[in-house]
Amino acid sequence: MSQIQTQELLQWLDQTLESARFKDYCPNGLQVEGRPVIRHLISGVTASEALLQEAVARGADGVLVHHGWFWRNEDARIRGMKKRRIGLALAHDLNLLAYHLPLDAHPTLGNNAQLARVLGLEPERGTDGAPHTCGPDKLIWLGQAPGIRTVAELEARIAERLQRQPVIAGDRNQAPGRIAWCTGGAQGFFEAALDAGATTFITGEISEPSAHIAAENGAVFISAGHHATERYGALALGQAVAEQFGIRVDFIDLPNPA
Repeated sequence: MSQIQTQELLQWLDQTLESARFKDYCPNGLQVEGRPVIRHLISGVTASEALLQEAVARGADGVLVHHGWFWRNEDARIRGMKKRRIGLALAHDLNLLAYHLPLDAHPTLGNNAQLARVLGLEPERGTDGAPHTCGPDKLIWLGQAPGIRTVAELEARIAERLQRQPVIAGDRNQAPGRIAWCTGGAQGFFEAALDAGATTFITGEISEPSAHIAAENGAVFISAGHHATERYGALALGQAVAEQFGIRVDFIDLPNPA
């Protein structure tokens, strides 16, 4: 079976995702050190206790996720849920590798790039091929939905491909126009998307002001699920690791209604 040194994999991930350029809410990279050699990784969206249990059951050497641990302003005490998660990783010598904003932003492997692929969105690109982006850390992508005539048609496609009914704020009968998207909990980016000329914004969560912003700007806000919009970056990253190093990487999509 192929294997790789944990530090070599970490270096490749950090370079590939350019993690050093982000000021993130959490540390990116190796959050918990486990075995020095990795033969088998589990990839997933969130380093939940259930995902770690799957890693243990499958004899994996670590997990590679989008949502890791140690978020800004969280309670620093190691108790309850945090104790169980960390204890499980330490007891089984599991590596925890997590990439938050770097995985959102990557131009091919990232959550935004992969959501565009899944939903058939066509990103706007510069002459160098890079996607047109805007907003904080340039995390919002801009583009079109070829072949989609109305927001209702876009809603139906999202429901079919993400297997989750989205929440729509705005007129379902209008054309989607210029679309902006940012996976996960990016509802606070709605106005930045409108400032960039978008008329439809797709993200994972909706907040109370989102409906008013949509109504008062003649725009559409689409909440398609935090987990549902972020399945695909972890999947793509895991596949890239497997292709690069020849190790086994299994993606596990645990049910999540959010």
